[in-house]
Amino acid sequence: MSDVAFLEPPIRDALEAAPADAHHLGWLESEAIHILREVAGQCSNPALLFSGGKDSLVLLRLAEKAFRPGRFPFPLLHIDTGHNFPEVIAFRDRRAAELGERLIVRSVEDSIARGRVVLARPDESRNRHQSVTLLDAIEEFGFDACIGGARRDEEKARAKERIFSFRDAFGQWDPKNQRPELWNLYNARVHKGEHVRVFPISNWTELDIWQYIARERLAVPEIYLAHVRPVVRRGAQLVAVTSLTQPREREIVEEISVRFRTVGDITCTAPVASSAATLEAIIAETAATTITERGATRLDDQTHEASMELRKREGYF
Repeated sequence: MSDVAFLEPPIRDALEAAPADAHHLGWLESEAIHILREVAGQCSNPALLFSGGKDSLVLLRLAEKAFRPGRFPFPLLHIDTGHNFPEVIAFRDRRAAELGERLIVRSVEDSIARGRVVLARPDESRNRHQSVTLLDAIEEFGFDACIGGARRDEEKARAKERIFSFRDAFGQWDPKNQRPELWNLYNARVHKGEHVRVFPISNWTELDIWQYIARERLAVPEIYLAHVRPVVRRGAQLVAVTSLTQPREREIVEEISVRFRTVGDITCTAPVASSAATLEAIIAETAATTITERGATRLDDQTHEASMELRKREGYF
């Protein structure tokens, strides 16, 4: 029997007539919408993490399909390191305004000023310190769930995550203390001070994300598209030359065509050489690559001390 045989005839006919890739994206979309509605139904005070990046843009579209024409049953939340790309921050603000949804921003800079975050040196990456600011924001607003755009294909620690990932009263993740999710049944019950992190697009891949963006005709920050930018070569990676990431001694600045596959903190996000200036070209390039986006572009994932699993145990998303 066909996988869609149990559906209502109009929906079944539409799915069976659709191309294979559209059918695949349709199932991923339906699963994610179901998860978002489970959060709204089970949690009293959730939030959706929104940075302006491609994954969180997809989450916004899924939330529109899950809850429009009503308002989202949660605010948008961004933990700003203060070292984000300006064009991404501008895009974040513009998109939130277009949707008319509440955007809460909390800054690592404020955590530093209050002594909650202490940097080992002034030029240290603030990426891992987002955990402190995020946990403070969760306590400040009493959030019992945070929805995010993490995917299992990004990194092996994220592959261990359940879709509803339980965090204890200290915001910590213990991979051995998680709940079963048999038959797509999710349990968001928590005690006061605990919360869950929810990943509606956990089963998506980077290629799925770009195909969905193309299908939905979503606007994205321009730095995702190929553009000429000054960079230096540092080992196997390119490093964008900015006020925060300056060339080291003997490094040669080059102007080459690059794009960003992920858009985190400037100090730990590397571009890749690329001529893909359209969504179609990005999809073709992504389909052909053999290196994960974090493996190719995250400068802070290269040491054991900064490993994703250790950071997640400390409260990182």
